[in-house]
Amino acid sequence: MRTVQTLVDEGVAGRTVLVRSDLNVPLDGDRITDDGRIRASVPTIAALRDAGARVVVTAHLGRPKPGQDNAQFSLAPVATRLGELLGTDVALAEHGDAAQQAVAGLSDGDVVLLENIRFDPRETSKDAAEREAFAGELAALAGEDGAFVSDGFGVVHRKQASVYDVAALLPSYAGGLVSDEVGVLQDLTGSPARPYVVVLGGSKVSDKLAVIEALLPRVDTLLVGGGMCFTFLAARGYSVGASLLESDQVETCTQLLESGKIVLPVDVVVADAFSADAARKVVPADAIPDGWLGLDIGPDSVEEFSRIVGQAATVFWNGPMGVFEMAPFADGTRGVAQAIVDSESFSVVGGGDSAAAVRLLGLPEDGFSHISTGGGASLEYLEGKPLPGIDVLGQ
Repeated sequence: MRTVQTLVDEGVAGRTVLVRSDLNVPLDGDRITDDGRIRASVPTIAALRDAGARVVVTAHLGRPKPGQDNAQFSLAPVATRLGELLGTDVALAEHGDAAQQAVAGLSDGDVVLLENIRFDPRETSKDAAEREAFAGELAALAGEDGAFVSDGFGVVHRKQASVYDVAALLPSYAGGLVSDEVGVLQDLTGSPARPYVVVLGGSKVSDKLAVIEALLPRVDTLLVGGGMCFTFLAARGYSVGASLLESDQVETCTQLLESGKIVLPVDVVVADAFSADAARKVVPADAIPDGWLGLDIGPDSVEEFSRIVGQAATVFWNGPMGVFEMAPFADGTRGVAQAIVDSESFSVVGGGDSAAAVRLLGLPEDGFSHISTGGGASLEYLEGKPLPGIDVLGQ
């Protein structure tokens, strides 16, 4: 892949560069509650701006209904925060004529952000002709000497107009964020230093089944926490009370356990309701009371998981160990994450809820070797699936 540094070296002063960023941040009203993805997008945009490019940024926010502009999904708060981080005004332009006028008015070093790209239903259309038509409009904004930079790793597993189709119409380059992400994942799928430990959490086994099957032959140990661990515990023959259980996955989990590489919690924090105010207690993993549900791994499990992580040379972590958004059930995620920080391993946080937990729980971001901005894309890469937004850059 050609990178944004290659583009800068070629010369971008006076040229219009279309950048696909991942600015899909959580909002509380119009307040950004976690600006991590915006901060991660700044270096590529700043490098182009400082080199004299006229930068047009595209991004999405949430999942607005196709064709319906919805104020709650506006990128207006993102434009404000991006401008603060860049130290310059970043205008927000609507699609169509407004976008054309905004781009025409750019001077060298200016940055404009287009409104939520998913407000146009062609962005995510399954009809290639519709996507290509929209991509053609985006490419036209860049002009004859324009270029495209893919820097939204969180969407490269999607065949969408602003990610995939536009890359076939303009000279295309990988942004610094995408280059770094791919490099880290190549390290994990190549010859990682051993012991190689994977920590998986999250709600459902079915969501992680493909990555578990892909990783088991490669790893030394796979630690399982979160809601998904209860289906594995059921596969051991344990009663899991009212805990989250995917009955149709029990047989599959039984087969996966035969690898001998999967380590499950030995104790769990259970509650009598899904609430921060519920009655709770720590019980052995094989003694969950009827009617109670597990919402976190217990202290003995944290100690065992931490011991294994502490001996690892490489750690990949994706998915919380419990319902970390509720303080009474955050200790498992915090404890295991802190053990990763304290280890001397090459550690990768696989985006999504894990990255959010790092920031919400106040863990040092620089304590991890790499924090991914794209949980889904990371997992699909590790599963061995093609990433259309990456593959097209090689054309």
